[in-house]
Amino acid sequence: MQTLSNRIVEWIKNIVSDSGADGIVLGLSGGIDSAVVGALCKRAVGEKLLALILPCHSEQGDMVDSEKVSETFGIKTEKVDLTSVYDQLTSILPPSSELANANLKPRLRMIVLYHYANGLNYLVAGTGNKTELEIGYFTKYGDGGVDMLPLAGLLKKDVRSLAAELGVPEEIISKPPTAGLWKGQTDEGEIGMSYEELDTVISSIRSGEIGKLEQASVAKVRKLIESSHHKRQSIPAFIP
Repeated sequence: MQTLSNRIVEWIKNIVSDSGADGIVLGLSGGIDSAVVGALCKRAVGEKLLALILPCHSEQGDMVDSEKVSETFGIKTEKVDLTSVYDQLTSILPPSSELANANLKPRLRMIVLYHYANGLNYLVAGTGNKTELEIGYFTKYGDGGVDMLPLAGLLKKDVRSLAAELGVPEEIISKPPTAGLWKGQTDEGEIGMSYEELDTVISSIRSGEIGKLEQASVAKVRKLIESSHHKRQSIPAFIP
């Protein structure tokens, strides 16, 4: 019986083959999700994988961790610093909220990833997992703008288990997940709930077994799922 990692690798190979693409490009953030996707894609396409390190007012530690992942799995990388582009863009745009400005970062990264993908005839691999996708914790047309999602069926706890199996460095597995949207930002802090609790609530909602859970938590997750419904759907199109 195939292991989970082997099944995902075969799935990635089929996606690339069926699309007529020559390889894969992904953004390497220094976090666990991109590390796992990088390791899986490396197994799937070998040297036809390019990982882009795309700092944008990013923490130096994340850049170090990105390089650690590339060294661990032998992934070819290129670095494109988007800090000055981001600064110039925000200087000409009207004032907006902290979140709106922060969302420019993943959208700029998406532009760069597709620029490389178009030039190389590669597909863009996304790093979103089931927990994040279920509650809409991703930027529309940012980190949500991808060609494939190898971790879409895995809760965060499953990603952690897979990371250990693949040999992702322990310090990357155990560090607090962050989207790097602003200094000190963490996923759990922004969501207001731990991934462990999120995984439990999401699984319980899907199975219909929510009786033993804190109902306030269930209500919060239900609201996140419902309010982000539009992020997971095809674009509505009027057909006369």
